[in-house]
Amino acid sequence: MEQLVTTPDNSVAARSRTPHQLLQAAGQQTPGAPHRARRARRTLTVTALFAAGALALSACGGDASAGGADDGKNGQAGADAAAKKDASDAKITVSAKNGAADASINDTGVKVTGGKLTDVKLTVADTGTAVEGAISADGTSWKPGAQLERGTKYKIVANAKDAKGRAATENVTFTTVSSANSFIGTYTPDSGAKVGVGMPVSFNFDKAITNKKDVQAHITVTSSSGQEVVGHWFGSQRLDFRPKDYWKADSKVTMKIDLDGVKGADGVTGVQSKTVSFTIGRSQVSTVDMKTQMMTVERDGKTYKSIPISGGSSEHPTYNGQMVISEKFTQTRMDGSTVGFGGEYDIKDVPHAMRLSNSGTFIHGNYWGDPSIFGNAGTSHGCVGLRDNKGGGGDTPGKWFFDESLVGDVVIVKNSHDKTVQPDNGLNGWNLSWADWKAGSAA
Repeated sequence: MEQLVTTPDNSVAARSRTPHQLLQAAGQQTPGAPHRARRARRTLTVTALFAAGALALSACGGDASAGGADDGKNGQAGADAAAKKDASDAKITVSAKNGAADASINDTGVKVTGGKLTDVKLTVADTGTAVEGAISADGTSWKPGAQLERGTKYKIVANAKDAKGRAATENVTFTTVSSANSFIGTYTPDSGAKVGVGMPVSFNFDKAITNKKDVQAHITVTSSSGQEVVGHWFGSQRLDFRPKDYWKADSKVTMKIDLDGVKGADGVTGVQSKTVSFTIGRSQVSTVDMKTQMMTVERDGKTYKSIPISGGSSEHPTYNGQMVISEKFTQTRMDGSTVGFGGEYDIKDVPHAMRLSNSGTFIHGNYWGDPSIFGNAGTSHGCVGLRDNKGGGGDTPGKWFFDESLVGDVVIVKNSHDKTVQPDNGLNGWNLSWADWKAGSAA
């Protein structure tokens, strides 16, 4: 029988073929050719395996046509979307960044929007010691109750809830700026103090300041009297502020310290942020005349009292100039060896002592001198002595002046054979003219 076969290479649609020829065209072999048949079967088998392997590789590779892989992606995406939709509206922000190594010791705090804080825990990371703090009345912020320590690692955990009661948590670990990379200024007077009209604001920094302009610009001193107040640098670590003339009596002075984060020198930043206020008392200025060995006390511009004194001897005269009482001691020890006088004196119970210079000048009670020296002769090693009793008891000039004096009161010494006290020897910047004072400003 003949069959008609049309092939792509044969456009003639009617060529006769025998059954044997048809088998050959189909890739099969006649029984008379067994070897060719086995080769054909092997060829078909390899072709089938290759096709199966290709299908398997396509499935493992995540072919877009593979329904299982596509379903997994859509399922996870759906779960993420659902979780996001149900997330709390409360957004917690901690002032210090997680992992920070130079965090502020002043402005550490927590804030929340879209909800309220429920609890905040701040601890020293190494010891677990808790740092007390308080959540604000409206529940939107938290602050520690005390300034943090420098160079210390802390951990903070803050929790909040939104209006639907959904919770939010923030965990932050940070380290505050180290002592080596920060500076602070110790200052006088203290907040709330009542001081005399000569009291300057004086800062002593624990690091040398090279960026004086910025540091000075971030300390502002103002007075309710409206007096102009100017800063003056003594070297690289001391900055004092004062007006042209003494403070007005009964005025209020405010200093705003905004040094947190201010660069003081290469690799050194400030860590202080606070406002301090103090008041000026009545005006008291006392003038010591070494020629007459008398002191005249003026209160609010009027003579209040005259007191006999015994100032420095001719060998050890008292400094001239305007000096400010910087410290008061009901009783103190005065050892000459601490101020360059060797073993010339060591009095362990000097009564009613008030410091006038850092180098050891005091105005103080004197119980060991003969009463005749007061008002007549200078006998001290540079101090101003007032008659007093051992132990400080009784009604004496020494006790009276001590009780009537404030830190910040002015004591002026004149007609001494010594030089004028240096303006940075104690709180004695009044010995500079206003022009010279302003010349030392970095503003």
